[in-house]
Amino acid sequence: MTGMTSTATDLTIHHAFLPHDDPEASLAFYRDALGLEVRNDVGYAGMRWITVGPADEAATSLVLHPPAADPGVTDEERRVIAEMMAKGTYASLVLATKDLDGTFDRIQATGAEVVQEPTEQPYGVRDCAFRDPAGNMVRIQAVT
Repeated sequence: MTGMTSTATDLTIHHAFLPHDDPEASLAFYRDALGLEVRNDVGYAGMRWITVGPADEAATSLVLHPPAADPGVTDEERRVIAEMMAKGTYASLVLATKDLDGTFDRIQATGAEVVQEPTEQPYGVRDCAFRDPAGNMVRIQAVT
């Protein structure tokens, strides 16, 4: 693009959203298995929004939300979302750790569903993967 200049921004990731269909199971996975701290747990009309995040990164949070809570979502869209969640194709998250093997062992010991043990990927990362209780893919990659 000619005439455009690149400028730095002060944008940060504040919240990212993942659906859940069982708040207690989600708490057990994100708080107990992954070790994230619970920052907020809000109920409304029989639904719960749970905000979690790494203890040392207070500015970044993950909101576990009831899927299709938006009133603009149709019944057909809700059905498709539920089907995609059940197959594990609706949402995903990538986390990073300096100790991939230790993190994998700790999470696996909680009974979390393992999708992939730590593996060297052909695209240059070493990672592992779990499915959370809602079916979301949670990949964890090694960083130095």
